[in-house]
Amino acid sequence: MIILGIETSCDETALSLVEAAGTLENPQFRLLSATLFSQTKLHEEHGGVVPMLAKREHQKNLIPLLKKLLEESGFSKSKQEKIVEEGVKKILEREQELAPLFLEFIPTIEKPKIDAIAVTYGPGLEPALWVGVSFAKALSYTWNIPIIPVNHMEGHIVSPLLTENTKIEFPALVLLISGGHTELVLTEKWGEYKVIGKTRDDAVGEAFDKVARLLGLPYPGGPEISKLAEKQRQLGSSASKLTLPRPMLKSDDYDFSFSGLKTSVLYKLKEIGEPTAEIKSEIAREFEDAVGDVLVAKTRKAIEEFGPQTLIIAGGVSANFHIRKSFEKLAQDFPQTKLLIPPKELSTDNAIMIAGAGYINSLLKEKVASPIIDQPLEARGNLRL
Repeated sequence: MIILGIETSCDETALSLVEAAGTLENPQFRLLSATLFSQTKLHEEHGGVVPMLAKREHQKNLIPLLKKLLEESGFSKSKQEKIVEEGVKKILEREQELAPLFLEFIPTIEKPKIDAIAVTYGPGLEPALWVGVSFAKALSYTWNIPIIPVNHMEGHIVSPLLTENTKIEFPALVLLISGGHTELVLTEKWGEYKVIGKTRDDAVGEAFDKVARLLGLPYPGGPEISKLAEKQRQLGSSASKLTLPRPMLKSDDYDFSFSGLKTSVLYKLKEIGEPTAEIKSEIAREFEDAVGDVLVAKTRKAIEEFGPQTLIIAGGVSANFHIRKSFEKLAQDFPQTKLLIPPKELSTDNAIMIAGAGYINSLLKEKVASPIIDQPLEARGNLRL
């Protein structure tokens, strides 16, 4: 089964072609091609993602990325096809910049050998999500192939499987850490997820970005915090001279809270005044250490209570070097639990994981929409697992 993956939940425009086979117990994936355009530079001057700007960029980039994807995979063959323009225009009526690009390119190629389209329909920025959803609908209508709606967070759960010889044994414990989410999830099988803990305020990635702004670091803040923190660690000291709290470290639940940690950094900066480069590095290190300590402590407690066979750390923040190392160290205490962290290129938003999750859902046979214009598929910014 060959699946076209589409991801437009935030500021990454991404497409993929993935060949999938196997059962729910042992799915197999082979990446045929993947393309991605990052909008980071465009949003940098705003200090964060601007939803309508992200939407416009997705519209501009999807067709060029699709063209490149099909060419790289050998799926692109020239042939003038007739398509029902009015039907496409109706589907893309809210995507005024995408429609003419679609109608200019799609009729010039043969229908590729794609069996299904997997598209992120939430959670995320709703204007951005709608571009991907509308694009999927237009392709589905034109090529008469089904759409598989995918929850973006489920894509992150599936992401470790997109590497060779990886298998998830159930029950599994999943820590999802990204710009918009911090959740501990238990799953006994595919398609059934129980959130046992979540952030009560800021997500961990959001906290990284906010602290970076307090320190005067450029967007995106997470990688900048990590650079400074690692620089401080390389000086050889075992700990920072500054101390920050570990919010909810010993609470009786699995919830998180990072807003107070950000506020503590703010107060610390007010005490210090204009921070030197060294002070910024110390704050960055102590902040990253505090975040890592809380994430590891909550996860350790969950492993001890639920005894999962697999521990998955996924989401954009799982690309953080210090956090990855912290969980690798934790895993040494639980040899019965296999640790899975996707490689960095699969940790951040991508369409490869969306195609993978699409295949899992196609095997579940509950989320496949028929290829018609008015299929009941909508973008859902606040979608939950």
